[in-house]
Amino acid sequence: MSLDTIESSGHPLAFKMHKGKISDTVRGCTPSRDVFRVEARMMAGHQKEVLVTEGDNGLVWRLTSDEGAILKGTDLAPFPLAFFNAGLHADFVNRIIFIAQSMGIVLVINHIEITNKYYFQGSFFRGTGEGRAYAVTVHVDACSDSPRDQVEAVLNLALIASPAHAAMAFKQRNTFALYVNGRRCPVTRVASSLKAVEIDPFKVHRSAPVPLGEKEVSNVIIKRITHKLSGLLSPLFSAEGLVPIVIPGTSVLSNVSGLVATTVTPQSGHAFCINCDESLDGGSAPSGLACIAAAIAFCFMTQFSRYIEHRKHKVRAIRFIQTLPFTLARDGLDAALV
Repeated sequence: MSLDTIESSGHPLAFKMHKGKISDTVRGCTPSRDVFRVEARMMAGHQKEVLVTEGDNGLVWRLTSDEGAILKGTDLAPFPLAFFNAGLHADFVNRIIFIAQSMGIVLVINHIEITNKYYFQGSFFRGTGEGRAYAVTVHVDACSDSPRDQVEAVLNLALIASPAHAAMAFKQRNTFALYVNGRRCPVTRVASSLKAVEIDPFKVHRSAPVPLGEKEVSNVIIKRITHKLSGLLSPLFSAEGLVPIVIPGTSVLSNVSGLVATTVTPQSGHAFCINCDESLDGGSAPSGLACIAAAIAFCFMTQFSRYIEHRKHKVRAIRFIQTLPFTLARDGLDAALV
């Protein structure tokens, strides 16, 4: 068995790797734009590791991901879409708190439920597959002395202001670059990146990532939770049929630590609780936007590696660099401050 595994490092599933400034887009006080950088690599099986940098000179986090039994993973770390769900929760809570305070509304959040629903139809390996996402459902349990319509206005404005939700609401244009054996190769059927040559990040890093060991940093950013399986495992992608993928998550906000703790429960396997820090001084856990960025990289690498396995291509040492801009628009903030 390969020693290049999550468990062989002896470190937590997630930890802070470098100090840095809190992203202006995460703080949410003024309109801003930050580019999050993700450096990812495949480990043994479907295990993956990423380093996420939260904007220029931002905090750097090491996060890990795995797949469950459906994809023959070890189920040791959260599956990619768990990070996506947790990121939506945390960023939404961030915007709710800021906008409610700006409008002078006292709002106590008991918990929030967000469910992502996807489906896949056709054959992934034959090239006939089609994947789609349904509209996200959001349920908020909160208490306030303010009228219901004012509370609903806060929630609607929070969605408008959230860069995480904007990433789903507006069409994105992705560009790609491909490097094989250290050389850049032309890409076909996708838009080519106009960026200069990237240096393989895992040739730049001199050693494996290690925690900073700061006392104020959460010791358990990610917690694995056992729950009962809901029936027999079904294949993730059938030959030609419709396969639904439902990802429910529930979050609570700690009034003591300021962390948004989201428990994401898959259809089978372990649930995971992922903590995000959206406070102004931050730094004890990744932001929701960092989890969104990591989720996209993790998911892309899962499908990339599955295709390689199925086609039996001789491809190894897969690395991946992703730059993802998040913009905090003026719209939601202006409306909140009227």
